[in-house]
Amino acid sequence: MGPEPRLVSVGAVSRDLGLSPTRVRELTENGVFCAERTSGGHRRYDLVATRDAWRSHKLARAGFTANTPVVPVTGAQGAPTLEWTSELAGLDEDHVWRELAPQLRLNHRAARAAAQYVFTEMLNNAIDHSDGTKAGVRIWSSDTALIVEISDDGIGVFRRLVESKGLPNVYVAVQELTKGKQTTAPDRHSGEGIFFSSKAVDLFSLAANGIMWTVDNLRADHAVGISPTTTGTVVRFEIDPHTELDLGSLFRHFTEDAQFTRTRPIVKLFGLGVQFVSRSEAKRLLAGMEEFRDVEVDFTGVESVGQGFVDELFRVWPQAHPETTLTPTNMNEAVAFMVTRGLP
Repeated sequence: MGPEPRLVSVGAVSRDLGLSPTRVRELTENGVFCAERTSGGHRRYDLVATRDAWRSHKLARAGFTANTPVVPVTGAQGAPTLEWTSELAGLDEDHVWRELAPQLRLNHRAARAAAQYVFTEMLNNAIDHSDGTKAGVRIWSSDTALIVEISDDGIGVFRRLVESKGLPNVYVAVQELTKGKQTTAPDRHSGEGIFFSSKAVDLFSLAANGIMWTVDNLRADHAVGISPTTTGTVVRFEIDPHTELDLGSLFRHFTEDAQFTRTRPIVKLFGLGVQFVSRSEAKRLLAGMEEFRDVEVDFTGVESVGQGFVDELFRVWPQAHPETTLTPTNMNEAVAFMVTRGLP
């Protein structure tokens, strides 16, 4: 538990970014990443600088700048390339994918694998969890982007979590989804689908019950806002048809011995504002984290933390759960000072 090491190996970069080791070396040779050499000739990377370089590289390919703020996925312009609707009863998500996939412009293996994974996971959620009767799919496909929208007329994903888990409101449901292992049918589902789907594409959004949660992987940012969607759930994701994401590396980053053991809760989604002071805030953040072996506590966007919050997070809770390791990341100077001061 403590700051990340300054220099890490090719393998550590591979796991962190979801790239193959070969791709990391290729990007280094092409000047995207910078590496130092050990006395033995091995490459070592500054992990924070490498994350920033990869983010800037993806943004440049997408035609954005690093300063562009997170923009919720609100829909595509123009008529969809493809539209499809069906009754949910008796539906099989794999059959639907096989029917629609040949009509998409997905010649790149990595893009096809990521799109298939997210599409089937999200359509399966509608089939198994929505309590709806119908599902619809709209797709916008071009040489530069694939945008997929999956909708149902059910109860809404956030309300479903609120009612099944006894949560106080739909905003807390968003917070729980960022942790992973959250499912309303634990006997049939692991709760990993939304967690991994939100990380496998460039942009991912869930809209339901009047709010929208957006994950922007191009800018490494999250946003929660108001949505006009009040009936059912609308899932949208956008992916570069030439993406370099390796699904295997993504899964390995969060798993050990084929078990989902590592997660990364986003601190700023667990409160209103950018300051975290109380022990109750820390307890809410850590609820359910004992199911993981490694928890990376991401402080991106958090301006300050209080002594009680830090003490609960890094002293009291770890003493009660020694089997779980907490690692704070992406801290500004003020947060790092308080965390370091509060460590045992």
